[in-house]
Amino acid sequence: MQTLLVDLVYLAVLTLLAVPLGHYMHRVYEGELPRGARVLRPVEHWLCRAGGPGTLKPQGWQAYALAMLAFNAAGFVLLYAILRLQAVLPMNPGQIAPLSPALAFNTAISFVTNTNWQAYSGEAQLSPFSQMMGLTVQNFLSAGTGMAVAVAVVRGLTGPKSQTIGNFWVDLIRSVLYILLPMSVVFAVFLAWQGIPQTFGPAVTATTLEGARQAIPVGPVAGQIAIKMLGTNGGGYYGVNAAHPFENPTIMADMVQTLSILLIPAAFCVTFGKMARDMRQGRAIFIAMLVMFVAGLAVIQWQEAAGNPLLHLAGANMEGKEQRFGPALSGLWAAATTVASNGSVNAMHDSFMPLSGLVMLVNMEVGEVIFGGVGAGLYGILLYVVLAVFLAGLMVGRTPEYLGRKIERREVTLAVIAFLAMALGILVAGAVVATLPAGQAAVSNPGPHGLSQILYAYSSFTGNNGSAFAGFNAADPLQAILGGVIMMLGRFAMILPLLALAGSMARKVPASATAGSFPTHGPLFVTLLVGTVILLGALTFFPALALGPVAEQVGLVAGQSY
Repeated sequence: MQTLLVDLVYLAVLTLLAVPLGHYMHRVYEGELPRGARVLRPVEHWLCRAGGPGTLKPQGWQAYALAMLAFNAAGFVLLYAILRLQAVLPMNPGQIAPLSPALAFNTAISFVTNTNWQAYSGEAQLSPFSQMMGLTVQNFLSAGTGMAVAVAVVRGLTGPKSQTIGNFWVDLIRSVLYILLPMSVVFAVFLAWQGIPQTFGPAVTATTLEGARQAIPVGPVAGQIAIKMLGTNGGGYYGVNAAHPFENPTIMADMVQTLSILLIPAAFCVTFGKMARDMRQGRAIFIAMLVMFVAGLAVIQWQEAAGNPLLHLAGANMEGKEQRFGPALSGLWAAATTVASNGSVNAMHDSFMPLSGLVMLVNMEVGEVIFGGVGAGLYGILLYVVLAVFLAGLMVGRTPEYLGRKIERREVTLAVIAFLAMALGILVAGAVVATLPAGQAAVSNPGPHGLSQILYAYSSFTGNNGSAFAGFNAADPLQAILGGVIMMLGRFAMILPLLALAGSMARKVPASATAGSFPTHGPLFVTLLVGTVILLGALTFFPALALGPVAEQVGLVAGQSY
């Protein structure tokens, strides 16, 4: 009952906060700033003028995509240089050595793609300068990129006929300046109040129970955690992420951080409804996401509360969890962080029950569209919307339409290309790794659980999630390089076809709905959309899942552990 109450309060607060935030975001992207935000208007104007007048012109999808790619490429080069040169850069009181080339490549790609996969231990291998000027800056910029792309895709689907879908630089600046930055400042102050360090001082020295002295690194932690959560980045200041008491000191901090993971993704549904000039469209997408999230959360909470049957004891599964959080708050965080491309953890996912791991894998493998990352979740679910409407058109024998625009062969082809990127990154790359000696050596468990570790890692890479079954060694040079490549595939092989799709839809003249139009806002459409996500995910990934978490669960019932 207590777990149910926590979940209900969480969902209620999420819904209540998403509505005003979604309305505010709509005003930001339309350039109609509320009075309190207008104080930042001169900063926006200065940043927009810095690139010259030509950078502010409306862009077609090709120009928008090129600007986005160039910006992210520059961010990668800069972050890679910081990680490789941190030994000679300032703010390195611990004289921390630079990351290896492979690990620096993996980390730079990880943060640029909003994955924030951590194959390193932050407090031991990164200086405060690298954490703050490298990782935290990219937390803002990668999140802003996803938000900008989402707005561009929505414009293509909902705006008047046009050859353009907006301007990347304007959308990026507005995302960071008016949404991410103010929210992060307020959130960082709250986290510092809860006890998270925000300092440039030296490490704290503690005396252990055995009498030994231990140095505990501190730094500008609260600022990084704020944007890590709000931007669905997930990369923590410490190696164990939000399981570290300096990142997650209180129950209140835990609950608010869990809420912040899904806040902006949920608000984007409201923003979509406003931009479509039909709130029913945004509400339908929100309900579809909520239904899938609640279903997965219920399985995780049930499995973790039931515990391990091999122990023959009544009680929850507490392996890998903090006593103060228990299965309820750990399960809620695990569900939220894997439906969004967040990847932060307050418990070790490798220790969850097999069916809990199955839910987390499915959350990532369907493309991080159940709320998903900031922006990325919305443009990801719109991919499934296009496919769902196409299937509905086939069933009723009519040309499929969405928001008055016909969905034709080109749009369906682009949607399928984007979807296939997930299968390529997870199944093909995962299969290659599973057959290589270096890949087999990276797993720490035999049998189905070892396969689950590989599936989880490559699902996390491709879905730009960043969480892990911690038993998988991703610091190996092979995994670091291949993982970085797969992160790029998962990010940009999804974005580019969807921008092309938005450009194609924008060039069409929207028509008014008729009696023969398929409604895309009612219970029937919500059911069809959820069914499309489940059907495509099941057909694509179930055979691999059957050999991993499903086989592990069957073995567990039969008395076999791995």
